[in-house]
Amino acid sequence: MNNFYEKHKWAIHGFIEQALTEDIMGGDHTSNACFEGIADREAVLMVKGDCVIAGVTLAQKIFHHADNSLKTELLVNDGEKLKAGAIALRIKGNAKSLLASERLVLNCMQRMSGIATLTHRLTEKIKHTSCKLLDTRKTTPGFRYPEKWAVAIGGGQNHRMGLFDAIMIKDNHVDFCGGIKQTLDKTKAYLEQNQLDIPVIIEVRNAREIDQVMPFSWVKRILLDNMSPKILRENIDRIHGEFETEASGNITEDNLVSYAETGVDYASMGALTYAAVPVDLSLKAL
Repeated sequence: MNNFYEKHKWAIHGFIEQALTEDIMGGDHTSNACFEGIADREAVLMVKGDCVIAGVTLAQKIFHHADNSLKTELLVNDGEKLKAGAIALRIKGNAKSLLASERLVLNCMQRMSGIATLTHRLTEKIKHTSCKLLDTRKTTPGFRYPEKWAVAIGGGQNHRMGLFDAIMIKDNHVDFCGGIKQTLDKTKAYLEQNQLDIPVIIEVRNAREIDQVMPFSWVKRILLDNMSPKILRENIDRIHGEFETEASGNITEDNLVSYAETGVDYASMGALTYAAVPVDLSLKAL
């Protein structure tokens, strides 16, 4: 999980800076009114519901960014299963700094823990298969990196982070370009002209489009969109292992297992990030 932070820390620190600025702006008038000078206080972060905890590493970064004199003791690791009543971390230091960063920490950890908990539950359901669970770009603007971090913490895998690190050709690209062949010919030329080595994924809607992709062996993955498990299995047999395969569209917790058991390599679910229920957490003064 910390590999995610190391890989994307530029974006995570940018998020922290923007989020703290959004909340504090010209100052925390409530704390300024309540405390004079430097008043050291201590608090713990309480877990109020069973969950897979996520965001403790991010919380430490937020507190340190707000005030590097704050002392954070992490009592659990990201990805641990916790019961209601558990204490995730202890924080000590300047009361104003602690309270100014409290809400951002809770907002992030509640959302991230909900995503990690849902992702873990779903990955457990399909662990008897070779299918891997993927997130999507259906994320909250400005909060994409913590959300995708939470998916990784919960045992899922990240799809592309954005439009910049992979080529993903969808139906509108194909229709605007005039067909599969035209789209892939243009894509190959673009990659060569710009000396890009990034994966290419293409969405198909039927067996005819699969046949049109088959000559393009440099394509990394075929995304089989909005197909029933029966049709999906037939088309996976048609592809015959020559490309990675991904199922997407109308995959839910109720039908995920039936999709995973088709032999598809990946199943992508936007619901991992947009439909997860946040976990109730609170910061309690000691």
